Amino acid sequence: MIIIGVDYHPEFQQIALLDQDAGELQEKRLSHPGEAEKFYRALAVSQKVRVGMEASGHARWFERLLGELQFELWIGDAAAIQSQRGRKQKTDRQDAEHILKLMLKDDFPRIWVPSGENRDLRQLLWHRHRMVQARTRIMNQLQAVAINEGLRCKKRLWRTGRQQLALLRLAPWASRRRHDLLELLDRLNPTIAELSQAIEQEAAKCAEARRLMTHPGVGALTALAFVLIIGDTERFQCGKQVASYLGLVPLEKSSGNRRRLGHITKQGNSLLRFLLVEAAQVTVRSLPEWRSQYFHLLMRRGRKTAKVAMARRLGVDLYWMWREQRDYQSKSSVRTQDSPEQAMVCNRTPRN
Repeated sequence: MIIIGVDYHPEFQQIALLDQDAGELQEKRLSHPGEAEKFYRALAVSQKVRVGMEASGHARWFERLLGELQFELWIGDAAAIQSQRGRKQKTDRQDAEHILKLMLKDDFPRIWVPSGENRDLRQLLWHRHRMVQARTRIMNQLQAVAINEGLRCKKRLWRTGRQQLALLRLAPWASRRRHDLLELLDRLNPTIAELSQAIEQEAAKCAEARRLMTHPGVGALTALAFVLIIGDTERFQCGKQVASYLGLVPLEKSSGNRRRLGHITKQGNSLLRFLLVEAAQVTVRSLPEWRSQYFHLLMRRGRKTAKVAMARRLGVDLYWMWREQRDYQSKSSVRTQDSPEQAMVCNRTPRN
């Protein structure tokens, strides 16, 4: 068996190769993509090959190549690999050797890797998200033009005030700017509608997403994003780990008897974190229990902290709904003769 430790860079990779049968150790620097592809295709005719590398956002073509050659690919947590280094010196050669040693000691910190279909659906979510951001920037610019000319419609500008905006008498270049922005806006709206429809169709095909959509405030976009990014509920043992994975837990720098908590870590997927914050606001408006908790936190800690806290609660609730394979059930429901299987909940303490 051949084991290869790879220190990957966008333009090249440094490898440390060990042939366990021959006992031979090699070190090479391969340029991308021609030299690297030629090298790995030459290994495909020999014995079994295992490749280890740190998680990287620029290695999709390399992962596809190894999958095509049926090589075993291990992707490791970059922070965990770095923490296991004993030396302060750092070079590409030493990094490749370090990864190889971890693989040989069976101490390589492997991480979960989504499938190709999962990654492609994530591109759909990101594409729509970026298109919506572009539309928002265009609408903000048009609103600024309208306000400067005394048209103070704000949100009503896109309902009834667009015709007034188009009829405003502007200077030549300001008029040109308005015309181009309105044209871009008209081109983005159909694209976003098409992408939103595609997301709804994909969510309808996914049983887990349909289950999560039973929670108030959670739509097709949030449910599908949660399923794609969490991937497998068995990776997490509790809701706290899910919140930490999504970056919704505070930074902590404690020592001795002093405990210091800061802002949230913001690790993990920023898109899902944004969607959970937005969806949690809809849930707060829909459920009295959530509204009560939100306003309690609002008065004590401020609006931003309250929003993040509700987003964390929503993420944990969705996790347990998915793991326990159950739809959303209101905690304030009461059992009747028509629904004997539903547990009775009493909100009042009986008098003696």
